[in-house]
Amino acid sequence: MARLGDDIDDYCVKCKRVMNHAVVSLLGDAAAKVRCRTCYSDHDFRNEQAPPPKIDPRKVAAQAEKAAAAAAAAAEAGESGVAESGGAVAEVPVEAPAVKSAAKGRKKA
Repeated sequence: MARLGDDIDDYCVKCKRVMNHAVVSLLGDAAAKVRCRTCYSDHDFRNEQAPPPKIDPRKVAAQAEKAAAAAAAAAEAGESGVAESGGAVAEVPVEAPAVKSAAKGRKKA
């Protein structure tokens, strides 16, 4: 049971971390709105749970198309993805995600 002004740990949307919050509004016996004690932003009480990550639908569609094309190419090479030589399973190449260089923009001494 929370009271107005009590300290509660919650996920702050602005800080993007679990921080100390003060209870601002109650709904029944539970906290409804809280205020971050670090950045002073008000938001709904989230029970210390971060929102789900945002997924770009274009990237998901592109990955699905690549997987379908690779599966079609493997099916043309042999039935059910099995290569003709020795019965080994054909491997589908997977691209590694691009990694930004940490040294970019730094001057070398």
